[in-house]
Amino acid sequence: MSAIIMDGKALSLKIRESVKAEASALKEKGITPCLAVVLVGEDGASLSYVKSKENALAQAGMESLDIRLPETTSEEQLLKVIDDLNKNNNVHGILVQSPVPNHINEDNVIARIAPEKDVDCFHPVSVGNMILERKGFLPCTPHGVLMLLREYSVPVSGANVVIVGRSNIVGKPLANLLIRREYNATVTMCHTGTKDIFSHTMRADILVVAARNPEFIKPEMIKEGAAVIDVGINRVADIREKKGYRVCGDVDPSVTEKAGFYTPVPGGVGPMTIAMLLQNVIEAAQRS
Repeated sequence: MSAIIMDGKALSLKIRESVKAEASALKEKGITPCLAVVLVGEDGASLSYVKSKENALAQAGMESLDIRLPETTSEEQLLKVIDDLNKNNNVHGILVQSPVPNHINEDNVIARIAPEKDVDCFHPVSVGNMILERKGFLPCTPHGVLMLLREYSVPVSGANVVIVGRSNIVGKPLANLLIRREYNATVTMCHTGTKDIFSHTMRADILVVAARNPEFIKPEMIKEGAAVIDVGINRVADIREKKGYRVCGDVDPSVTEKAGFYTPVPGGVGPMTIAMLLQNVIEAAQRS
């Protein structure tokens, strides 16, 4: 068999068109959705991520407030910038690009962002609202995964879902969303302390991998016909490539010979993350 490729790029474009229409409707009411993007330092990968987000905002008819701070910025100075953005009624969402320099406590930074502007859904209040199923933002990458499953009519209710990776960004929030009654999945979380991970991945109807381990999941580790969602993005040295590296996920692409559904890297979950971020900015502007 050959897996159905879950095209996150195509679905993200549909969502972005919808977001653009909503942004246009808000503009007619005198509201221009705006996301403040704060970047501390000159990390190359962060600069690239920020640029892609800013381009997406522009294409959707939204504004981005670009704030670049030097590596030497103190935690106190960064918190003051966030305080000012919290008070700015023309800013609807605040995103501080991770990672921040080592001398800054990232938990303090996240906690300083007003929950109503926390479009990343990292603030403890945002996380609590998600777990308690109260009104609020949904975390971008997990929400993107759920949208892909829905788009391709992958059965989730009653399914055995195995998540490899327990990060606060993907694994933990996705598990909490999947056990909601609207999804009704049975979830197993695997991590570095899991014994015999093979026994778990082999029984997964839906396998979500966010392990930061290049091409870790092989065909012999999955069940025939499983939906395999690869959240990983890794740079692997490759002298055959002009840049000296290639981008790959946490799943070996050869699983397509056995899986029923598969998200490629790039072009799978990645574009969905940005699309759901735009959706959160729109929701923040509408609530304002």
